[in-house]
Amino acid sequence: MNIIGFKEAKCKNCYKCVRICELKAISVKEEQAQIMNDQCILCGHCLKACPQNAKTVISDIDMVKKYIKEGKRVILSIAPAYLGVFEYDDPGQVVSALLQLGFAEVRETAEGAAYVTNEYEKLLNDSTMDNIITTSCPSVNDLVEIYYPELIPFLAPVVSPMIAHGKMIKHSIEEEAKIVFLGPCIAKKREALNDIRTRGYIDAVIFFSEVEKWLEEENIVIKQCTPMLPNNKDPMINRLYPISSGVISSVIASSNDNNSYKKFYVHGIKSCIELFDSMKKGEIHGCFIEANICEGGCIKGSAIDSKALSTYKIKLEMQERIKKLPVKKSNLVKFQDKEFFEKIFKSRAPIEVEPSEEEIKKILKKIGKMNKEDELNCSACGYATCRDKAIAVFKGKAEITMCMPYMHEKARSLANVVLSTIPNMIIVVDSELKICEFNEAAERVFHKKRKEALSLYLYDLIDPIDFIEVLESQKNIMNKKVSYEQYKTTTLQSIVYLNDQNGVMGVFKDITKEEEKNKQAYKVKVETIEMAQKVIDKQMMVAQQIAGLLGETTAETKVTLTKLRDTILFDGEEKV
Repeated sequence: MNIIGFKEAKCKNCYKCVRICELKAISVKEEQAQIMNDQCILCGHCLKACPQNAKTVISDIDMVKKYIKEGKRVILSIAPAYLGVFEYDDPGQVVSALLQLGFAEVRETAEGAAYVTNEYEKLLNDSTMDNIITTSCPSVNDLVEIYYPELIPFLAPVVSPMIAHGKMIKHSIEEEAKIVFLGPCIAKKREALNDIRTRGYIDAVIFFSEVEKWLEEENIVIKQCTPMLPNNKDPMINRLYPISSGVISSVIASSNDNNSYKKFYVHGIKSCIELFDSMKKGEIHGCFIEANICEGGCIKGSAIDSKALSTYKIKLEMQERIKKLPVKKSNLVKFQDKEFFEKIFKSRAPIEVEPSEEEIKKILKKIGKMNKEDELNCSACGYATCRDKAIAVFKGKAEITMCMPYMHEKARSLANVVLSTIPNMIIVVDSELKICEFNEAAERVFHKKRKEALSLYLYDLIDPIDFIEVLESQKNIMNKKVSYEQYKTTTLQSIVYLNDQNGVMGVFKDITKEEEKNKQAYKVKVETIEMAQKVIDKQMMVAQQIAGLLGETTAETKVTLTKLRDTILFDGEEKV
């Protein structure tokens, strides 16, 4: 089951998500970014970094609404971060508002945190582990299992407060009820719904932002609600789990800190990576480490709008409101199974074939990196070095075309080839008619080198009237014949407005030879017509002369024949 989805139509090949991902758990295939589920720790940084909002978190909110609509008993486990997220006058108003949405009960996840604190206390007292890394943050657990499997022996074998709470409710209170977790973390979805070790105790995971929208839809205003207590005993100091050092504070309060472990907290993915690198080298011993991927703790979780909340303000408010007292051991339900809250961690490190040095060099050459000096290491592709990018290409995580300098140089080279080889003259000017581009064909016709032409204005070369018309009207002039007598050239020119650059491009086709051929052809036509006219005139004269002669001969013949007839008819008689 995918937790983060991509809207492919919106992915613009900016590679910002790749750059922001410290673990490079995002691959790019066919120019589309894709989450690598087996390597992603669901820190959520790519969600917040994407400028196109191309990434979305799969939502369970409709499923929860369906549970309630169908009349199922739905119990809400609300993470203690709610104390710093919602706006209220009394925390009980939040509980009241949630009950109005249709939840049967609202219980604090900190109730489960009390059991987790108790398990941590046992580990500290036992003192058999060299180091203990808290396991309340599922992203930290994923980071160790996938990228630092050597540190798995240091992970506290304890479930998170969310899972502990779900198990407790299912086994002690409402086994048939639907348990919904409300919190600030998208990684909780995988832990609750995808991990076979912890699946089945939480039926859905929703976020504070989704509930805020739901409350708006139902016209429920938190500050107008009558305060109500949650359906659990006060979890006391365990409500501090969402803030940095909250787990340590809870453990110290519960155990009186009689063990020998040095205690410190680390938050933020870079800090966690730095610490784990050090632990991997064997530099850290005898420490109890509260680790959290989100800087500031869960109050700045991956599903929270971090810009709208001040970490320090929330931390101060929560520390003021929350009692610094531990939960009494007598208030904790006893479970027969001693391993009830246990979680066994295991290596999930992906098996990847590493490229040879020859294969890396071969890929680098494909993007124009022939030697070390060509490796710019600009990180535009999202990878720290060109070499890292080449390795990613070999592993199928990246594409050759992700190298911006290479693609820019390739495009520029292609543009130069086109400009230099195209037979038509090309002149590009800006809004002030300053020449911006001038190709080789234009150099030959206008007798100016490109370097010199780029320092001129169009009117220094030709009459710019057509360019000015297009610039002002933003309407193109196509296939207009214009002669430049000073250059003894006739052109068929198209003047095009460039909207993005607010400039104009002129494409001139040299038709001087065609025009000369047309003139010669026209001259031949005229001469042929004149010759034909002379022949016609001469023929007419001959015809007229012939006609004249024929006319005289015909008349004489008529007289003669008439006389012959009369002679025959009237022989010896007088004509009457």
